[in-house]
Amino acid sequence: MWRYFVKRIALAIVTVFAVMAITFFAMNAIPGGPFDTEKASEPAVKAKLEERFNLDKPVGEQFVLYIGRLFQGDLGISMRNGREISLIIKQSFAISAKLGGISALVAISLGLTLGIIAARYRNKWPDRVIIFFTTLLQSVPSFVLATLLLLVFTTQLKLIVAWDANKVNYLLPVISLAMYPMAYITRLTKSSMLDVMNEDYIRTARAKGVPRLSVTYKHGLRNALLPVITYIGPMIAYILVGSMVVETVFTIGGLGQEFVNSVNNRDYSMIMGTTIFLSIIMVTMNLISDLVYKVVDPRIDFS
Repeated sequence: MWRYFVKRIALAIVTVFAVMAITFFAMNAIPGGPFDTEKASEPAVKAKLEERFNLDKPVGEQFVLYIGRLFQGDLGISMRNGREISLIIKQSFAISAKLGGISALVAISLGLTLGIIAARYRNKWPDRVIIFFTTLLQSVPSFVLATLLLLVFTTQLKLIVAWDANKVNYLLPVISLAMYPMAYITRLTKSSMLDVMNEDYIRTARAKGVPRLSVTYKHGLRNALLPVITYIGPMIAYILVGSMVVETVFTIGGLGQEFVNSVNNRDYSMIMGTTIFLSIIMVTMNLISDLVYKVVDPRIDFS
């Protein structure tokens, strides 16, 4: 197991480095620069700013210098406001993590529950209702759902006011983020439960008179969770880091919105800092989901 763990860590490092390199060179390949939109900037001022951030050097040399600072734990400062990137990430990710954590819990709990119900009442009206709504929710992107919810609940019904930092309302953003993964988990749980419930050991348990709930949860659900766990790891990472449009719609001010603003402003330092941070979260969640396999099913051999 330790050999597998070390291999995955090495692969994660290579993955993060590849994402970082691709982002850096693609970002610099786009015509223009972060200081080209400054209306009042004189050529001398622009040249001084580019020298300050090493933009006057060849791209390859810029990358080497950036890697050197990164190994020292320095993500740099924003090219737009001069704030430290690490401080911006720390403050904004706290908001995104809270919103994403609630959304992930809602998606997992509702998805597992509805999936079990759909499998238990297969081809009956509860199954048909659940599959209808989950199919509908899977067809609606989160940003479309967020816009519709904002339009209905704030403009039409006037039940919920705009996002207030002092009195935060998580209802609409959580619904926007949680519905698609919840629908996917529901369908995945149903199909996995149906496969497991037809196994020989389930029929043996039933023949021995094991209670139905025990067969469903103790024997069936535990073995049906493996495909769900495969999706839950990346899903949590996606919810934590992929809420860019939802955060922008509700003007939440989390890390997703900071990333969108950095792209719009061509803030190279902020783009690189958020990309590295988000890629680390993604590979970490994938690694954790792989390790959870062993906890759920001890028969799994990582060798």
